[in-house]
Amino acid sequence: MRANNARGFTLVEVMVALMIVAMGLAALMIAVSGAARTSAYLRDKTLAQWIAMNRLTEVRLNSNNKFAQNTDTAEVDFAGRKWHYDTKYFGTSIVTMKRVVVRVYAGDAKTKGNPLAESTSFLGSGVATFGSSNAQWVSGATPPTGVPPAGAAGTGNTAGSPLASPPATTTPAVTPTPNTSQ
Repeated sequence: MRANNARGFTLVEVMVALMIVAMGLAALMIAVSGAARTSAYLRDKTLAQWIAMNRLTEVRLNSNNKFAQNTDTAEVDFAGRKWHYDTKYFGTSIVTMKRVVVRVYAGDAKTKGNPLAESTSFLGSGVATFGSSNAQWVSGATPPTGVPPAGAAGTGNTAGSPLASPPATTTPAVTPTPNTSQ
């Protein structure tokens, strides 16, 4: 009789190999679903932040209401979903300025939960116009149009005061020379 030398996998070895593969695939699925959840959360948080910034811009553009109310809420459709926000106005130490806080939530106004985003801004006549306050702090900067230079009559700053800006330095204009080494 001839001896059977053919070797193969036993049933136990096949079952152990399948168990190892199944545990690896389960761990992989858990990691992939966690990444998908994180991605969805970050997407929602980004959209909520955009809504909050849009609302702050809307408040700044419609600032003629002079803060008649302390809080307002509304719903908005954005990116194919429903969102709601609340805008609150708080006083500051400057009477003519308010702190505006916008909080944005996912879902309609009946949905309860934590805000996905919160943005804060300041509004009022105590806030300087864009670019006007930077002129005294940047060395060599020229003030924006319509703003008197530091030390000018009526500004309160004199050349010897500690708030006077340093003298402006000028740099010569550089004209490019053509590159003929090609």
